Amino acid sequence: MKEYKIAVIPGDGTGPEVVSEGIKVLNAAGKKFHIKFKYDQFDLGGDRYLKTGTILLDEEVEKLKTYKAIFLGAIGHPDVKPGILEKGILLRLRFEMDQYVNLRPIKLYEGVETPIKNKGPKEIDFVVIRENTEGLYAGAGGVLKKNTPDEVAIQESINTRKGVERCIRYAFEYAKNNGRKKVTLVGKTNVLTFAFDLWQRAFNEVATEYPGITGDYAHVDATTMWFVKNPEWFDVIVTDNMFGDIITDLGAMIQGGMGVAAGGNINPVGASMFEPIGGSAPKYTGMNVINPLAAILATQMMMDHLGEPEMADCIEKAVKATIKQMESMSAGKMGYSTTEIGDLVVKNIV
Repeated sequence: MKEYKIAVIPGDGTGPEVVSEGIKVLNAAGKKFHIKFKYDQFDLGGDRYLKTGTILLDEEVEKLKTYKAIFLGAIGHPDVKPGILEKGILLRLRFEMDQYVNLRPIKLYEGVETPIKNKGPKEIDFVVIRENTEGLYAGAGGVLKKNTPDEVAIQESINTRKGVERCIRYAFEYAKNNGRKKVTLVGKTNVLTFAFDLWQRAFNEVATEYPGITGDYAHVDATTMWFVKNPEWFDVIVTDNMFGDIITDLGAMIQGGMGVAAGGNINPVGASMFEPIGGSAPKYTGMNVINPLAAILATQMMMDHLGEPEMADCIEKAVKATIKQMESMSAGKMGYSTTEIGDLVVKNIV
């Protein structure tokens, strides 16, 4: 029997609750496909930081690098100042493990309500590939004369040819391997002329290697408009770190909310991390009402990444069947508890 070792970071708030349901589904699908899982848990997050002052140890980073897949619940604690955990855990892991692609499917499932009028699953089905280790999130910059009238704050966007090109190439390869016909570069070439001149030139050069795929360009502000007006225009999007962070939250809303939005932080040759994107939702902690489908869909992405497409497809079909049995995707309004939703997905694995 094939076995996979999965690193698990349950995290904060409702993270442990949704991770538990994801593991439940993984184990059930594993039985069907004769795959066994060994889970190693890592105690990272706000509770440990508040108790010990420890965020993330060097030896924990090195240990996590030895796994092909990491399953993350959520990081974020209401009693910890914003930025401490996000930079100290999430950004550090992405950067040190070189998870240079953030992969975000924007996919509306049948039976899920979208705020976009007259749009359905056929119109809302695209993927955003966000550069994940550079840009404004690289941490370059500084502050002068802090807390004075003359204070200056500088945040620099770092874009390297290597970082930009490998992300663009991943987008075209993704399109090629998944039957997608168009890759759209989202940027701001009319204002951010240095950074996006590099992006545009690299994009144009890589596009010539994929004659069967159409290359396209859209300004980021126009993209937010078209997400709402014409989401069917998009197939695969590639963009920088900050723009990708912003437009994927809008994408989550048009696909039905955070409860069904999953993402992957990908290093194609190293450790990759999969997570629901909705955050720790601390106000729902322990209430057994949070929607676990995003975490379950994160396991579906994980299995596809690990080279088990049949198992990934099985999990996705089970989620689709479960959605038809639910009253809503919103926490507390689903018609079922968190654990009951997990049980339904398990029953729908056929």
